[in-house]
Formats: sequence, C-alpha cells, structure tokens
Amino acid sequence: MTSEELQKLLTSRRNELGLTQQDVVNLSKTGITRQFYGMIENGERRPSVKVAKDIAKVLRIDWTIFFEIKSNQKLRDKDTA
Repeated sequence: MTSEELQKLLTSRRNELGLTQQDVVNLSKTGITRQFYGMIENGERRPSVKVAKDIAKVLRIDWTIFFEIKSNQKLRDKDTA
C-alpha cells in the first residue's frame, strides 16, 4: 500500500462514517492531537501500535494497514542526512 492509498482509505472511511479528524481523535481516546492525526492521515507520521489499534477501531479498519507502508520516510531521510 502506498502512502497515497492509505491517505485515500483513511479519508474516505472517515467521511463514510461522517466523522471529522477531531471526531476520530476524540472517539479513539488516544490522547493525540487533531494535528498529529492529520499527519497520520497524510502519511507523514506513523502511529504507535496502540494508537493505530484505537484509530482502527473507530474507523472499523484493520490496524495493520498503518505499518504496510513507509509513512515516516521523510523523517528517516532527515535523520540519516
């Protein structure tokens, strides 16, 4: 799965459920900010396993999809530079 595919999946699923990004954050009770969730949704950050499971429960998706792509690639590239 590409980062773009993950973004489309998360966005479309959230919209199908009639939720905002803030709703996902509130319902998942992860303690993350809406901004951080937005970065997850955009493929800029990868959640911890616990956060992934909590978000997936709200969106009714498989939590492992968050780990099928290299969503932190920008940060890894920066760290190795």
